[in-house]
Amino acid sequence: MSDYSIWVLEYCYVSKYHKSGVLYGAHNQGYLKLPYCYAVIKGRGQVAMVDVGYNDKAYGKHLGDKFGVENWRDPRTVLQGIGLTPEDVQNVFITHAHFDHFGNVEDFPNATFHIQEQELAKWVWAMSLPDRLRWMMVAVDPGDIIRGVELARDKRLKCINGGVSDVLPGIDLHVALDSHTFASQWVHVRNDGKSDSKDGWVLAGDLVYVFENIDGPGGVVDVDQMYVPVGLAVGSQQNLVMATEEMMKAVQYDSKRVIPIHEERLKDRFPSRITEDGLRITEICLADNEKSRVK
Repeated sequence: MSDYSIWVLEYCYVSKYHKSGVLYGAHNQGYLKLPYCYAVIKGRGQVAMVDVGYNDKAYGKHLGDKFGVENWRDPRTVLQGIGLTPEDVQNVFITHAHFDHFGNVEDFPNATFHIQEQELAKWVWAMSLPDRLRWMMVAVDPGDIIRGVELARDKRLKCINGGVSDVLPGIDLHVALDSHTFASQWVHVRNDGKSDSKDGWVLAGDLVYVFENIDGPGGVVDVDQMYVPVGLAVGSQQNLVMATEEMMKAVQYDSKRVIPIHEERLKDRFPSRITEDGLRITEICLADNEKSRVK
């Protein structure tokens, strides 16, 4: 029995992204394609998303252009590929506040947003610092932080302190402090509803970017494989590695069940299709009685 369907939806991409931004220490190793995606979780009468992308206007567009984003599409167009609309979304789990994850809240009028309190508060702090410390804000749109505060004012933002079990039935949130960002969180979907689920999936946000962050080459320390942290972090590489260990533990060390949202090769591991807009839909799993959206 599977309670939830999970899809990863590409909404734009960077054709040539420095590999060193994806894998710590991968200097002078060229480029790779980096899809920008969000995930949809559907089942048990719920439609939830993991992150919301960005809005391709004002400072969000400036950041997208700076990072070399191509082929951006709005959420209505992207969600149509799996038969949904932005109005259908009831809950959004924000893994972190970088512009490409937290930059489009206004397109989801019926959603309640869930973010770690420390994530939002520390970006307010970072905004207050002198310009010489601005590096921390390299992937943050200050307008997104302000819109997050407005969501709180409107009682549509839930600020979380630490992990939450059953934020929706069978769905847990876990925090990774001082890692990719100040308080990134990852989503564990226990698809059989059991506390010791053998059918779990982890949506990792940017705690891992690609498969090699989990199954990385370990020759430099004389092992076959090891965790290799992502290249961009405001926190510590140690905390990124330990967060990867926690995610792997949640799925009994089956690396195929930890989903790196930015991984182009998801299409080689899970059923996928390319839409008429040239963007990918990847189907991670299907709930009972849910029809495929990629066949």
